[in-house]
Amino acid sequence: MDSSNTLLGGLIFILLVVGANFVMYAVVRGATRTGGRKSFLETFTKSLDPTAKKKNDSMDELHRKLDELKRGKNEAGEDSE
Repeated sequence: MDSSNTLLGGLIFILLVVGANFVMYAVVRGATRTGGRKSFLETFTKSLDPTAKKKNDSMDELHRKLDELKRGKNEAGEDSE
């Protein structure tokens, strides 16, 4: 009787571990799945570093500002010729 209880307890423990792993796999897969062409690792690293989005936003703003200044300089240069 004692060995059957041990066997049943071990089986329940194994099923709990396998079930928990399956649930965690489903959670991570759902969190990293995107509709775009981004790879799994790119999406995963972006989810780990939330400050990277802020850095990218500020860099994008800087690039837009530089493009506007270059266009303004080119237009001013063309007008003076």
